[in-house]
Amino acid sequence: MAITNLEERVQALEAEVALLKRDRVPETELPWWKQVWGTFKDDEDYTEAMRLGRAYRESLRPEINEEA
Repeated sequence: MAITNLEERVQALEAEVALLKRDRVPETELPWWKQVWGTFKDDEDYTEAMRLGRAYRESLRPEINEEA
């Protein structure tokens, strides 16, 4: 491989890394879960979605026969 070709590839990689660093999401002081905590408070749609999800998961559980 010619040195000029290698130099061009390194320059292209350096440019790509610079773009990735520029477009990176800035780090915050808080963890992600603290940033979204309370987002759905008093949201009727969210409450309904959670109810439906719980009902679905419970429907997958085997029924326990208590007659034994």
